[in-house]
Amino acid sequence: MTRWNLVSNGENCKKYGVPCCGASFIPHNALKSSGTDAKKKDKKILVTNYVIFAAGSGEGRSGIPNALVISLVDSASNSLSDQPVEKHETGDDLPYRMAVHPGGEGVICSLPKSCRWFEWDTIQSEDTIELSLKPSEKVFDQLEDVGQQLAVTFSQDGSLLVVVHDGTLRVFKWPSMALVLDAPKAHTSVKKLDFSPDGKYRVSVGSGPGTVWDISSSIAKASLSKENDEVFGFCKFSFNGDSDPFLYVTAMRGSLLVLLLVSKHYSYKL
Repeated sequence: MTRWNLVSNGENCKKYGVPCCGASFIPHNALKSSGTDAKKKDKKILVTNYVIFAAGSGEGRSGIPNALVISLVDSASNSLSDQPVEKHETGDDLPYRMAVHPGGEGVICSLPKSCRWFEWDTIQSEDTIELSLKPSEKVFDQLEDVGQQLAVTFSQDGSLLVVVHDGTLRVFKWPSMALVLDAPKAHTSVKKLDFSPDGKYRVSVGSGPGTVWDISSSIAKASLSKENDEVFGFCKFSFNGDSDPFLYVTAMRGSLLVLLLVSKHYSYKL
């Protein structure tokens, strides 16, 4: 596969003083789900783009806080805001993994012992809506005191929640949390999961090769190879192209970030 190495520079790269464990764009419908009455007003409200980071250094006295960090995204310049617009600290609990609900309901975080749900909150001015977070009163008994989940993700329609702990993959209906699948030792080294836009495939990456699975049959359809010194980090299907979506996978080779671009017919390493 062809390789392209990613080098960050200029305004495209921002440092917020905390190491990041994960990142996700926040859907625009999060502004409506937060309870804002902007959609009821006749005047036009400027809708801004946000990205959320799971960040921190874990338990200890390093002075680096564990937090969920929200920043603005300038689509025109493809850059992040110089400073976060929100930093919600989580105490001694590192938000090791997180998943943003595609319907804009909120974000679930994997903490050292349990998973916690956060909801969006907004502050509305004359022509803008500022987005922030607030802890939810919801408690998921199925994910309390079960250890740190190494992978957490929603299906693209938001109807399923998938978590992986100690190799055991569990699938829940959302939001009822009814257990759909409990597969022990199914993914012994998985760190990240994602669903294809049509819901037919699931990709998983971790310390070993990446794998694309057929959801209906639970059969591996493809294996994503890596070089000996590479470690897969994150994976994400594109939101468009239902018939032939692209799959993006990041890998670290020492201090160098490599991006893989894969489709059904060909693949590249960027």
